[in-house]
Amino acid sequence: MTFWYRHRVLFGFVSIALAVCLVLGACFFALSRTTAQAQRLTVVIDAGHGGVDGGVVGIETGTKESDINLALSLVLGELFEEAGFYVVQTRLTEAGLYGAATAGYKKRDMQARAQIIRENAPVLVLSVHQNFFSLRSRRGAQVFFRESSPSSRLLAAHIQSALNGMPECVKPSEALKGDYFVLNCSEYPSAIVECGFLSNAEDEALLVTEGYRRKVASAILQGALAFLASPSSREHP
Repeated sequence: MTFWYRHRVLFGFVSIALAVCLVLGACFFALSRTTAQAQRLTVVIDAGHGGVDGGVVGIETGTKESDINLALSLVLGELFEEAGFYVVQTRLTEAGLYGAATAGYKKRDMQARAQIIRENAPVLVLSVHQNFFSLRSRRGAQVFFRESSPSSRLLAAHIQSALNGMPECVKPSEALKGDYFVLNCSEYPSAIVECGFLSNAEDEALLVTEGYRRKVASAILQGALAFLASPSSREHP
C-alpha cells in the first residue's frame, strides 16, 4: 500500500467520521429542542410586517411599524421565556418571510407565518402590530379576535383589560372582532394586539421608547397569563 493511498484511505475515514458527527449533532440539537418544547407550553409571537412591507409609519419620527413590532415582540418573547414558556418568534430580524420581493410576496409571507403556527401547536398566538387612523386624536391599544373562536375572544378580552389598566391608557377600549389572516389561519387561540396609533403623536412618542414597549409587553403577558389561568380557555378551540 503506497503512502498516498494510505493517506487517502485515512482521509476517507476521517471524512465519514466527521459527517456522522455532524448528523448526530444535528439530531441531538433537534431532539433537545423538541424535548425542551415538550416540557413547556409553546407561545407563538408574530412581529407583523417586515422587509419591504414596513406597515404604517409614525407621523413625527417616520419610524416604521415593522421595526416597532419587532422590538416589542422580542421583549415580549423574553418575558414569556422568563415566565417558563417555550417561545417561537415568526421573525427575528427586519426581513420579511417571503424570500424574494417578487409578485405575491405578501401571500408567501402570510403563508410562512401560518406554517410556523401550525408546526408548533401553541397554546396561543399573539400578533404584534401598530395602528393608524385618519383622525389623529385617536389613540390607545386595541386587541382583535376571530369572532367564531370563543377562546380567542377570551384571550383578547384579558389582554385588552390589562392594556386598559396601564397608567398611559387615556380611554379604555373593548376587544373587537376582526377578519384577519393571522386570526383565521389556525384554530389556536389568537389575538392581534395593535399597541397604539402611529398616527397619534403621543402614542408614537411612547412606542419609540424601550421603556414603554416593555410596559406594553408586560401588560400583554399579564393578560395572556390570566387567559391561560381561566378554565374557559380549555373548553373551546
